[in-house]
Amino acid sequence: MMISDRNQSAAVIFILLGFPEYPEFQILLFLLFLAIYMVTVMGNLGMIAIIIMNPKLHTPMYFFLKHLSFVDFCYSTTVPKLLENLVAEDRTISIPACITQFFFMANCALSDTFMLEVMVYDRFVAICNPPLYVVIMSQKRCTLFMAAGYSWGKLFSLLFTYTLLILSFCGTSIINNFVCEYSGILSASCSDKHFSQLILFIIANFNMLSTLMVIFTSYIFIFVTVMKMHSARARHKAFSTCASHLTAVGIFYGTVLFLYCIPNGKNSMLTIKVGSVFCAMVIPMLNPLIYSLRNKDMKETLGKLMDKKMISHWIITVITRINNSINKNSN
Repeated sequence: MMISDRNQSAAVIFILLGFPEYPEFQILLFLLFLAIYMVTVMGNLGMIAIIIMNPKLHTPMYFFLKHLSFVDFCYSTTVPKLLENLVAEDRTISIPACITQFFFMANCALSDTFMLEVMVYDRFVAICNPPLYVVIMSQKRCTLFMAAGYSWGKLFSLLFTYTLLILSFCGTSIINNFVCEYSGILSASCSDKHFSQLILFIIANFNMLSTLMVIFTSYIFIFVTVMKMHSARARHKAFSTCASHLTAVGIFYGTVLFLYCIPNGKNSMLTIKVGSVFCAMVIPMLNPLIYSLRNKDMKETLGKLMDKKMISHWIITVITRINNSINKNSN
């Protein structure tokens, strides 16, 4: 990009249209998205708190799940801008803020893919090689896996961001979405986009296909190992530990593959916006629900915490009433 182009782009602002197709449903969408956002925040922060507080859950599987919840929580921080755009008249956003938002979203999404890959590897070792599980999935190795996951997200999101920074933008540009999504920023550019589109297609497909290859290969070995088990109860237990992960993988990869790994001409803008809603809101909300509702240890821990909360509330109520009675008698 030339210096003059940079100066020109620096004065440009974007307008996030959101959902102009349905003006009569803006308030309804605001309330729906607000409810989803609240469930997402409470679900992911609650998941992190439960795993931290319960020593029984200090295992590699829950260590990865804790970081997945943290990334999902970070991903959902783009929702307040969506909520603002649904009710505010001023829907402008500067180019630096827009590209920063995209970098943050891409970083979280790419880190998610790596963490889902590591989680299936954890299940592969636990089921296919249980005697060496403690050695292979040591605390040091788990920490290295997470460091690699966050680095993976930053590396590829920086590459994506670079392909946007080399573009030029002219005047006030409209992004037909509620967030600064990649294809929306591309469509707002007035310079040649072929290089950026090519990089998006190559990196997105490489990221998805490489992680999916590891996931599918691991599950093939898991399936073969489980089918060799003589006990039906052991087979059921092994499959149940993988069911939550398979559900999360199917929803996440299905949405991302459809949104980013299909050429842009195949998808309408409404489809892209619905896919963006799924990535930014629905998936971060579903993950804690999937893992908590299908996990016996999580449900038991949550039940105990709720009982303790009720007991604490009862004790506080009793103490308060006793103090009130003493104050009345003294008066």
